[in-house]
Amino acid sequence: MPTAKFVVADPKTGRCYQIEADNTPLVGKKIGEVFDGKILGLEGYKLQITGGTDSSGFPMRPDIHGSRKVRVLLSSPPGFRPKRKGERRRKTVRGNTIAPDIVQINVKVVEYGEKSIPELLGLEGGENQEQ
Repeated sequence: MPTAKFVVADPKTGRCYQIEADNTPLVGKKIGEVFDGKILGLEGYKLQITGGTDSSGFPMRPDIHGSRKVRVLLSSPPGFRPKRKGERRRKTVRGNTIAPDIVQINVKVVEYGEKSIPELLGLEGGENQEQ
C-alpha cells in the first residue's frame, strides 16, 4: 500500500495541513481534478489537486501529459525559477497524472464540510501543521 503525504491548503485561513494517507484511490487523476475528502478523513470536503512531487523530488507540471519523467526546456515555475529575464533551462519534471511513485500530493479545499479541518484531524495545539 503506497502512502503519500498530502499537503492540504485551506484558502480561508491560509494554513496548510499535512496528512499521510494511501494514494491508491487517486492514481490516474490529474492536476486540477476534484475528489472527495473522505479519502483523507475530511468528511464533507471537496479537494482539488494542485501538484505534487515524486520519490526523486521532481515536481509535477500541469502542461505535461501522463505520469512520465521528461526533460523539457522551462522558462517558468513549477520546476524552474529563472534568475534573469528570458532565462530558460532544461529540467527534469513529472507529468500531470498521479502515479504510485508520487510521494507528495498538494491539494486545496474547494468545498467545506460541517466541521473544521483541525477538528477532523484531531489537532489541538497546532502539531502536524505548516504555515
